[in-house]
Order: sequence, then structure tokens, then C-alpha cells
Amino acid sequence: MNRADPARQAAAALILGVTEGGATLSDLLANGALSSLAPPDRARAQRLALLTLRHLGSADAVLRAHLRRTPPPEILAILRLATVEMLEEGAPAHGVVDAAVTLARGRAESFAGLVNAVARKVGATSPETWTALPPPAMPDWLRGRLMNAWGRRAVLAMELAHRRGAPLDLTPKSGDAAGLAETLGGAVTATGSVRLSGHPKQVSQLPGYTAGDWWVQDAAAALPARVLAPRAGERVLDLCAAPGGKTLQLAAAGASVTALDISAPRMARLAANLARCGVEATQVVADALVWAPETPFDAVLLDAPCSATGTIRRHPDLPFARDPASLRALAALQAELIDRALGFLAPGGRLVFATCSLLREEGEEQVTAALARHPGLVVDTAALALPGVEAGWIGPEGGLRLRPDYWPETGGIDGFLIACLRR
Repeated sequence: MNRADPARQAAAALILGVTEGGATLSDLLANGALSSLAPPDRARAQRLALLTLRHLGSADAVLRAHLRRTPPPEILAILRLATVEMLEEGAPAHGVVDAAVTLARGRAESFAGLVNAVARKVGATSPETWTALPPPAMPDWLRGRLMNAWGRRAVLAMELAHRRGAPLDLTPKSGDAAGLAETLGGAVTATGSVRLSGHPKQVSQLPGYTAGDWWVQDAAAALPARVLAPRAGERVLDLCAAPGGKTLQLAAAGASVTALDISAPRMARLAANLARCGVEATQVVADALVWAPETPFDAVLLDAPCSATGTIRRHPDLPFARDPASLRALAALQAELIDRALGFLAPGGRLVFATCSLLREEGEEQVTAALARHPGLVVDTAALALPGVEAGWIGPEGGLRLRPDYWPETGGIDGFLIACLRR
């Protein structure tokens, strides 16, 4: 009997954990889902799971034509994986079909024949049929909110961006984006990040990684620290700091940074990133809602916990792990964190508030509500005047709104809302 391919077996388990268990891939990985695999199999399993989740709607559309009824979740995960391997990745059908049948035998022998028959039919699907399918739609609860906020055309463009995925963006420690782009064969984005086309198999093998010359950070995620614009010697607090990209930016600019996060494991990642890049910051593991500094700060950067709906192009598992029931609690937490952060500021200080969400209740509405709660608080729109930031991206409430359908010709950008608030 053929032994199941360990990478495919693990990928199917990851898909099942997301679609049936409601977990995120990061949670599954943190809990050791791939710990038993060799590094190459681990990387391949993660790539296959991500690819399948990104194209899940298209895979289901193809499978529906060949299934009389929906099979058990374990079998459906195998069929979804096989469909995406053959039609999106272009893997040879015979090998994928055999691997899928072997996986099915390991789960439920009685379904091996079904998997064999269906996978063979899927393998005969023309490339034109696959590419003509519309991009997978976001969940109804999210799609409806975004339709109301941005309109049908924008939502369709976002879904197309989600299907395309995300390139790899880097932030250079030196600030020399042109030099890093030349070294790595990348391109400089309009906002000053370095973008690589395609994904290297091992980021850690790229030139300059070990030396700490750069770190991975989406072009949108690099903007809050640039909006804050720290000056050398300023005391800056990075709230909800892990895994540390913004802390690295602030510290590399010469600020005296305190990085705070409630999660000790995530702060361990931040510490490792600081050590690799050779920059320093004071690290605090604490709950921002109860922690208090000894002296106020010149500036605070708050990248608040949110639904992360702006990062679906990079994390296609998120729609399965998020639901509208959690939004109210998240919005309340964001408002409380804004109030706490404002209390940490010295007179004349500034707060940059950011969320990687596409939802107005986690972005624009938070800014408007904060202004209403705090007389004398103003939005500093001048801080948003950065290279590459288009005037149309700044909303009437004074926040910078980024969406994944922006920059479609060059790979898109994560969804964010960024605002600079001053007393």
C-alpha cells in the first residue's frame, strides 16, 4: 500500500482545521500542526493549504458538477486540495489523483472510489473553464458590510485581489529601498517598500536576512510608523507591538521605543527580530488596559487588535475564523485602547491609530467617536502627506484608508485605516 504524502496529508488537515474548526492557520501552526514534518514538507504543506483556501470557492464550483451530495468534511478537504493542485498549480493529474486516493483510503476506505472518480473528472477540466470562474466571494456578513461602505465595484475588485494573493514586501533597516531592491532584484513601491515578485522558498536564505538588513512587512503595515514620523531621541510607545515590524521601524529611526504586547510568545518573536536586526527597544509583556507608564510618551503607535479583514489576500483562512458576533467586542476594545493610549501622551503628544481592517466600525467610525469623546482632540491630516499616498485615499474624517484593490497592476496592498490624532 502506498504511503500517504506527508505534506499533502498535513495540508488537508490544515484545510479541515480552518473550514471545520474555525481556527486560523497561524493558530494551528503555533499549536504544532506541522511540527512532525521535515522543513521542506512543512513549507510545502503550508503553501498547499494557503493556495487551496485562497481558491476554495472556485474549487467548490468545479466539484459541485461532479458530486451528487457533499461528502464528509475529511473527504471534501482532500478533493478541494486535489482540485486546486491540478487546476491552479498545474500539477500532473495522474500523480494528484493517486495521492488523493491514498489520502482517502487513510481516512475512509469506502470513499476511495468516489475520490478517484471525481478527481479524474476534475483533472479533465479545461484551463479556460477554471480561469473563467469568478473570484471566491467573501462571507455574506463581511461582503454586505463592505458593499454598504465601498460599493459593489470595489468589493468585486477586492475579491479579485484576494484571489491573486500578495507579493513579498520588505522594509530596509537603512531606509535605502533602492539599494535593497537592486540587491534582491525587487522593485520599490510608491510608498518606499521593496516588493519582490514571486515568493522565495525560504525567506531566511535571501541576502541580508541573517545580517538583519531588512524585515518582512506589507507596504501598508509600514505606513503607520511613517505617519508617526519619530524623531531621534523621542520616547515612543508601540502598543500591541508584536511581532515587531513597527517597533523595528521606530527604533531604526532613532526613537527610544517601548514595545508592549499582552502575548509572551508573540513578544518572544519580537525579541528575536530585534536581535537579528541589531536594534534595541524596551520590551514589556502586559495588558495595555491595566499597565501604566512611569512617565508619559512623546508619541504612541496603536495598531489595535481587529478583524484583520484587510489581510485576506495574505491570509485566506481569516474569513472562516471570523464572524460578526466578535465585531462588537473588538470595536469596544479598540475604543478603550484609544482612550488608554491618549492618557499615555505628554502634552502636545500624538497618537497614530491603525487597524488592518476593511470595516468602517474598526476604522473611520473609531476616529470619529474618539474625536467626540475627547474635546480638543484633532486629526492631523498633514501627517498623512507621504510619498505614494494619493489624496483620494484620505477620507472626510481625516484617516488614511487603504484597500486591497489599490495598486492592482503591481500586486495590491493590505487594507488599513491609519489616523494621526493630536490634542
